[in-house]
This record gives sequence, C-alpha cells and structure tokens, in this order.
Amino acid sequence: MRYRILLLLVAILLAVGFTSHASFQNPANTAEKPLYHAAGNEATVFGTVSLNGEVPQANRIDMSADPACQQVNKQPRVEWLLTNEQKLLNAFVYVKEGEALKTYRFAAPDSEVVLEHKKCNYSPRVLGLRVGQPLSIVNADPTFHNTHAVPKNNPEWNQTQPAGAPPFLKRFTRPELFIPLKDNQHPWEKAYLSVLSHPFFAVTDELGNYEIRGLPPGTYKLGFWHERLGEQEIEVTVGANESRRIDILFNNEKLLEGTQP
Repeated sequence: MRYRILLLLVAILLAVGFTSHASFQNPANTAEKPLYHAAGNEATVFGTVSLNGEVPQANRIDMSADPACQQVNKQPRVEWLLTNEQKLLNAFVYVKEGEALKTYRFAAPDSEVVLEHKKCNYSPRVLGLRVGQPLSIVNADPTFHNTHAVPKNNPEWNQTQPAGAPPFLKRFTRPELFIPLKDNQHPWEKAYLSVLSHPFFAVTDELGNYEIRGLPPGTYKLGFWHERLGEQEIEVTVGANESRRIDILFNNEKLLEGTQP
C-alpha cells in the first residue's frame, strides 16, 4: 500500500514538473497580447527604393549540368541585383519596431504564400509570410528540383520534387528574417524568406515600389533590406488616415568593389 502511494506521489510530481516545463517552453501558454481590430484610421507608408550609380552587368548562369534547365531558360542571368531604370527590385521593406507591435497581436491569414521553381530559378526571389502561414512550394519545370531552407531559429528542412509532383506545404513557427533558401540540385538557385509576427511588410515590385497598409497611428522604425546592398533604417511617425511617402536610395559602391556571387 505504501509502495503504491509512493509511486502515485512520484507520478504526480513528475506530471507537475513536466507541465511547468511545457508551459515555459510553449508560447501559446503565456498571456497573449490583445488581438488588434481595425479602427478605420489606419495609415499607409509607401515609396520607391532606388539604386545610385552604375549597375554591374549580370553574369550568365551556366545551366549545362541540367539540359532541361537550358531548354526552359535560354539566356539565364544571375538575379541578385535587378533594376529598372535605377529602381530596385526585390528589396524587403518591413516594420522593425513600433508601439503597436509591442501592444497587439495581429490575425494571421489562412491563404498560402506560393514559391515556385520556374525556369530553374526561384520565383519570387524575396518573399515574406506570417508565422504559421502555409508556404506552398511548386515545381513548374520539367526537371527535379530541391528546396533547402537553412534557418537559424526554425527547423531546417530539405525536400526534393520531381517534375509534375504536387506542391508541398511548409510552415514556420517562429519569426525569423532573411532565411536562405537554396536548391542542392541547382546551386545557382537562391531565395530569401522572412517570417514575421505582423502584416507590415512588402517586397519592391518591378518598378521599385512598395506599400504597407493598415498601420495603427504611431511611430515606427522601418527596415529596407537587400541581399547584397545591406540594410537601411528610418524612423517614421504616421497620423490617423495618413499616407506617408518614404523613398530610399541605396549606394552601389561596395558592389563595384566586390565580385558577383
């Protein structure tokens, strides 16, 4: 009888210890911030990201290791620096800090973010999504592709897709910026993925433009990141229903001093 009671006490203590440890490890068990509800007075930040100076010529990619890639991409060029009349594509613009981020949590969308292997390159090259939001990886080429994510704060994963295979889904459980994605099958394929806990981010389009909507009025620190040009920061205060233009200019001096990847 005493033995049974002793075993029961040990089991209870172990259960209590495990529950406490699980509560500490699992953010879902911590007190959550209140969910933000739109008040109708949200602000917008928009603008253009440009490159100052000479644009280095893009090197040609040797895809001879995969004849299928040569067929779908007749003139492959590296895409680490794409511009349109000095306007910079694939710059990631995001809110880094702000009182609203400390105060509220923001509802995550159910929609998928799509990343394609297309013409033996990643498309898009730079993208963002929310914590827990599904990422759908598509192989749109007539050849094998491999998607290898190398995060620091999320689990690393590596998956291969044959031609015609259905898309597969992945999710990231923690915020993390600029996660490198590579293709072990085609080493020239690169992309960068950022996972955020809020919806305030954008990637510059083919005209170098970006737009971030729905910002609660307040003061924020914005980050402007490019894979080779680095990052710039700027503080901006937006009022109720304000549309604020913020243009950023990157300098290419360090590009011209170095070599292309």
